[in-house]
Amino acid sequence: MPHFSDAESLVSVSQNPGSLRCRLSTVLVILFLIAPSGLRAQQPKASEFEVKAAYLYNFGRFVQWSPAAASVKGNSFPICVFGQDPFGTILDTILSGESIDGKAVVAKRISKAQDALDCRVLYISASEDSHLKEILAGLDKAGVLTVSDIPQFSQRGGMIQFVVVANKIRFEVNLTSAQDAGLTLSSDLLKVAVAVRKSQQSGD
Repeated sequence: MPHFSDAESLVSVSQNPGSLRCRLSTVLVILFLIAPSGLRAQQPKASEFEVKAAYLYNFGRFVQWSPAAASVKGNSFPICVFGQDPFGTILDTILSGESIDGKAVVAKRISKAQDALDCRVLYISASEDSHLKEILAGLDKAGVLTVSDIPQFSQRGGMIQFVVVANKIRFEVNLTSAQDAGLTLSSDLLKVAVAVRKSQQSGD
């Protein structure tokens, strides 16, 4: 698995305009969490959902699926949006041409809970707040990494919740939820989380 500490190689991508292509997908975590403030100041400011889209891609790189779960997910690496899509074309642009574990990363929009079973990473839109308990229950043991910015998402059984700290997009982790689904989160990922929770609570 890759390491967040490998900052030099990731940052070098951002300095090559041809490889950046407004995607930021391989550098945003370093730029916002690790790189020195002087280096961050040299980078163009990304929008909220450029940052979140880049996170979704990087989460996929720092999570390990069990061989059994990976084998039933198909030949691509779907990163899905469930509910109202706040990303527009941003997610497609960031994921274009990327691969994880030798599989092409694809953006998918879904509206049915059963369709989420084929996803590797699932962003649950705020539009689904009232249905969160049912959605998470339907994904029990399915090996899907759940991500959202729904309030108290990580306390309600979701795996990774976007939060804002000092005007930056950060994230917190519910480690128990991820482990119960058979997912192994890299220690490098956990190190840069603002909180790592262990809770069995789910939904509402």
